Amino acid sequence: MTMDEVLEVASRGTELGCKEALFTLGEKPELRYPAAKEALATMGYGTTLEYLHDVAGSVLRETGLLPHLNPGTMSGTEIHRLRSVSVSMGLMLESASERLCGKGMPHFGSPDKVPAVRLRTIAAAGKAKVPFTTGILIGIGETRLERVQSLLAIRALHQRYGHIQEIIVQNFRAKSDTKMKDAPEPSLDDLLWTLAVARIVFGPDVSIQAPPNLSPGVLPQLVSAGIDDWGGVSPLTPDFVNPEAPWPHLDELARETASSGKHLHERLTIYPAYARDLEAWVDPGLVPAVLGMIDAEGYPRVDGWAAGERTPPPEPVLSLMRNGSGGLSGTGPVSYILGRLRDGEELEEADAETLFLARGGDFHAVVQAADALRRRVNGDVVSYVVTRNINYTNVCYFKCGFCAFSKGKLAENLRGPAYVVPIPEIVRRAREAWDRGGVEVCLQGGIHPGFTGDHYLKIVTAIKNELPDLHVHAFSALEVFQGAATLGISLDEYVGRLRAAGLSSLPGTAAEILDDDVRATLCPDKVSTDQWLSVHDAAHRGGLHSTTTIMFGSIETTQSWARHLVRLREQQQRSGGFTEFVPLPFVHMEAPMYLKGAARKGPTFREAVLIHAVARLALHPHITNIQASWVKLGVAGAKACLQAGANDLGGTLMNESISRAAGATHGQEMPPEGMEEMIAAIGRPSRQRTTLYGEPNPEHSKLSYDASPLVEPDNPGVNDAAIARPNRLIRPGVDLLAPEDYAADKSLSTA
Repeated sequence: MTMDEVLEVASRGTELGCKEALFTLGEKPELRYPAAKEALATMGYGTTLEYLHDVAGSVLRETGLLPHLNPGTMSGTEIHRLRSVSVSMGLMLESASERLCGKGMPHFGSPDKVPAVRLRTIAAAGKAKVPFTTGILIGIGETRLERVQSLLAIRALHQRYGHIQEIIVQNFRAKSDTKMKDAPEPSLDDLLWTLAVARIVFGPDVSIQAPPNLSPGVLPQLVSAGIDDWGGVSPLTPDFVNPEAPWPHLDELARETASSGKHLHERLTIYPAYARDLEAWVDPGLVPAVLGMIDAEGYPRVDGWAAGERTPPPEPVLSLMRNGSGGLSGTGPVSYILGRLRDGEELEEADAETLFLARGGDFHAVVQAADALRRRVNGDVVSYVVTRNINYTNVCYFKCGFCAFSKGKLAENLRGPAYVVPIPEIVRRAREAWDRGGVEVCLQGGIHPGFTGDHYLKIVTAIKNELPDLHVHAFSALEVFQGAATLGISLDEYVGRLRAAGLSSLPGTAAEILDDDVRATLCPDKVSTDQWLSVHDAAHRGGLHSTTTIMFGSIETTQSWARHLVRLREQQQRSGGFTEFVPLPFVHMEAPMYLKGAARKGPTFREAVLIHAVARLALHPHITNIQASWVKLGVAGAKACLQAGANDLGGTLMNESISRAAGATHGQEMPPEGMEEMIAAIGRPSRQRTTLYGEPNPEHSKLSYDASPLVEPDNPGVNDAAIARPNRLIRPGVDLLAPEDYAADKSLSTA
């Protein structure tokens, strides 16, 4: 095929939802067939592998399909070169039996079928860290013992290199134009026996595949024998190796899979375990392409939803929430875990991760269990708070890869000039919020290098002097830590000063993911997990409540989510001051790490729903309020999460800058009328609340309805603030000091 012909087919595949371009080629045909050599020369190539390199690279660049290459036996050098244009490769061993290469046997006269040659290619792929597909062909004259020996030969290479993604057990099909046209095909029992043995040999971590088009009518039996994969199924092209056997329709395949008690789900050509470790298994130039296609588990995103965008939630996920999948609900481990929860047991980290992996009927079961628990704990009322967000500066010397809000010297591609809001303007906005029925003002900003703990104290004091009854919900754990460190005092002492100045509670931001392995990439110089928890521990001991958050969908895994929830629950059991849990999906559009090709496109909608549901189950009974962020999820997304364990919609906001800077389009304010319309649409009653989930003054709440428009906020340029240059920069995640230790430490670099 010419380059144009290949690209035409690949483009049509992309339009039909394909994600893989499978290149199946003969074994260096130019060495045997003059026509092949001439065709290659006409296109400017000396070898098939040179041609393959360019064609695969063009398909990837022009169509986004991920190439998977099956070009026969190769040297290590050839594999290494093709690795730059493909995320996976494959070569069927077929058999490790030398006997089958003898005269009169099926591999006679085929030097590339010599087992040692094929095993050498499979080993070379392992050395090159290429995710690899291989397998055996049964029914060509081999014995059962030889099948086992073939599987063991592959397993030995996998144990050495760890690169075998899947084992294909392919049943021989006689073809009329071959010498084996009259050879008997293997029986179903023979195929099932071999599949079961392959599963036993490789255990649970390597996929076992049987092509569905070669065993029509008996697919549930193949599943029962131990397979977990159907291989590639194309809506466009036939099985060129077995053109007489058409692919089953995906709907049919889903029904057959469901009748086996399993859920059919699409995968990429690179399997999830390898997609979750791209640095090790994929050429750096291909990493952005894979990251842009996967969810946290390493499976492909199958809809166009993204946090912060206006795309509606995918109907298949909403339908699963309501109706389940094929009558299946809560199978296997998920059913067991939900049963333990009903018996009053708490989730372990591994249990939470299992629930995060739920799909199909299991997904439905988790969502329904979470919503039932929400109803039992919170009733049907959905709460919200009338609040105003004030992001008092977008200058920050921390360079978190996910943050599109901070404006520093390297942020020229992001939105808006650098600013610092003066304290009188902060107070004016707080007064305006109070006059519009607000009961809370939420203060957060970047960490300006010139800010000290005294600056934060001055902000709180000024607001409380003007508005003593307004709840000041302010300062992330990073701001509190930095404030204490710049004054060289302990967290306990600084929290006491903040409370005395009028601080009422802390937001739970700057948590991101409470997993230091992830934080090392995501936000390496911010507070560590233990430092974040220590701030909230000090706040709780000092009489302040706080909220909790998670930012999910960038680079972390489901294990990180589970770890995060367990750490929050353990802290709550110690100090008891958390009021709510707020999942914040990663908004990818303007995030620096996404623009560099180093992050996913945020969570899928299924993942967003599961975060709320699993949090309800895992945090019970210690944190009883789960909030859905309408800013990140949109109205329809928030409504869905209110039916998956959430009971709160957060704040009306009045101003919201951080999500908008990252590319979110869901607006800056949701007035009470909009909140209550959203809640009524799902048939639930609503109520306004205070920050700490109390009842606001009814007369004051009346001011929040039909409120007058906001005055345009004043965000003066950063130079107008004339903030003094600091002596040093506080970097808690790097220094790993307690705040009071900064007073005596002379080794820190100056700004």
